[in-house]
Amino acid sequence: MKKMLCVLMALAMMLGVTTMSFAEEKDLLARIQEKGEIIVATEGTWAPWTYHDENDVLVGFDVEVAQKIAEKLGVKAAFEEVAWDGIFAGLDSKRYDIAANGVEITEERGQKYDFSDPYAYIRTAIIVRGDNEEIKSFEDLKGKTTANTLASTYALMAESYGANPIGVDDLNQTIDLLLAGRVDATLNAEVSLYDFQKAHPDANVKMAALSTDASLVSIPVRKGEDNATLLAAINQAIAELHAEGVISEISVKYFGSDITKAE
Repeated sequence: MKKMLCVLMALAMMLGVTTMSFAEEKDLLARIQEKGEIIVATEGTWAPWTYHDENDVLVGFDVEVAQKIAEKLGVKAAFEEVAWDGIFAGLDSKRYDIAANGVEITEERGQKYDFSDPYAYIRTAIIVRGDNEEIKSFEDLKGKTTANTLASTYALMAESYGANPIGVDDLNQTIDLLLAGRVDATLNAEVSLYDFQKAHPDANVKMAALSTDASLVSIPVRKGEDNATLLAAINQAIAELHAEGVISEISVKYFGSDITKAE
């Protein structure tokens, strides 16, 4: 009896190891499809990219794009709202599968993440108070204080022109600091400024300058063979959504214009 029990336990252990081996062999896309959902990191505080509507429902350009990509993968998008600096930390720790938050492709980020084909193109605006006449170009940022979420593309860009960026949580907090005279300027997406001005037509802010080249907005995925099929599937989904005109429709819905084309 004892021998039989030992044999059964050994078989159970072997079966467990075999099952684990099969599970480990599945790549990230297979695991996502098996689970039926893809975990998407987003801020939820950056209108019209990702924010809460009057009913406190998470909506926005990136939210709908991520949902459509998930549909193409045959799963649902499960959103995790997190502060900007927590998005990449969560990707690194595998808490999130992807991020959809107006993430721009940069050389530095490319060292840690693979990026999908771009699905939007944006230019960067310098935003100042309406009475500010000192800042009229990016070169004028030298020695000035700016506000942005730290480690964001905008904060790094401001710093590259000699500005001293301070950290904030979202665009509304940034504008509050700007209007209070605590910072000289902020950098943000051109379309985000237009959206803010549409919602706050009396706000004493203006665009001081606009970048010439557009930044590429993309979906970041952790580097590694485990994620290669997921990246390929996302690229296929984006291509199909572009061809179907879906992403363009979502863009016009939230921005009032089509920002899905390079020109």
